[in-house]
Amino acid sequence: MTKKILISTNTNEEAIKKSLFIGICFPITSDQNFFNKLTTYQDLNATHNCWAYRIGNEYRFNDDGEPSGTAGKPILAAIDGADFDAVGALVIRHYGGIKLGTGGLARAYGGTIAKNLKQADFEFHVPKSELRIEIGFQYSQILHQLLNQYDGISLDQNFNSSGVNNLVELPNDQIEDFTSSLNNHTKGSAEIILIES
Repeated sequence: MTKKILISTNTNEEAIKKSLFIGICFPITSDQNFFNKLTTYQDLNATHNCWAYRIGNEYRFNDDGEPSGTAGKPILAAIDGADFDAVGALVIRHYGGIKLGTGGLARAYGGTIAKNLKQADFEFHVPKSELRIEIGFQYSQILHQLLNQYDGISLDQNFNSSGVNNLVELPNDQIEDFTSSLNNHTKGSAEIILIES
């Protein structure tokens, strides 16, 4: 599935009932990378530093003293709702003296990040995998036609006595259809191995 990836760190501010909410969204490569950046961005003088991150199927969030479920979860929901991946989000709150209630807090935290991501620069990321494919010589041209059809590329090709050994890369959501088509064209003789990354 195609996801949006942040190009750079994006910051925005929201003043809500005298509290200042500062939203910071930043690209991440791992959970450790997230915590390193979080240490850099958080404001220890603020009332709360609430955060969430999503990287593939891995996610975490933290309410940092706000009532349970009113900060971290809405931040994560804003990330997921905007279709982003590999992103960390922090909302720094400077309390202004007026309580917002649980619904108001959830809207403030989630809304700050939703607005941030709406204005952030991003690019689309298509998850891909590599396949090792062994085919007979006669199917080499068909392989390349199918790679073009399914947005794949050939990374390496070696000829040997039994045929052609290929290393190819394909978008994950195309692998099943590509494999099925290649098996049909080669009458099931293609040896296809998914290389675990």
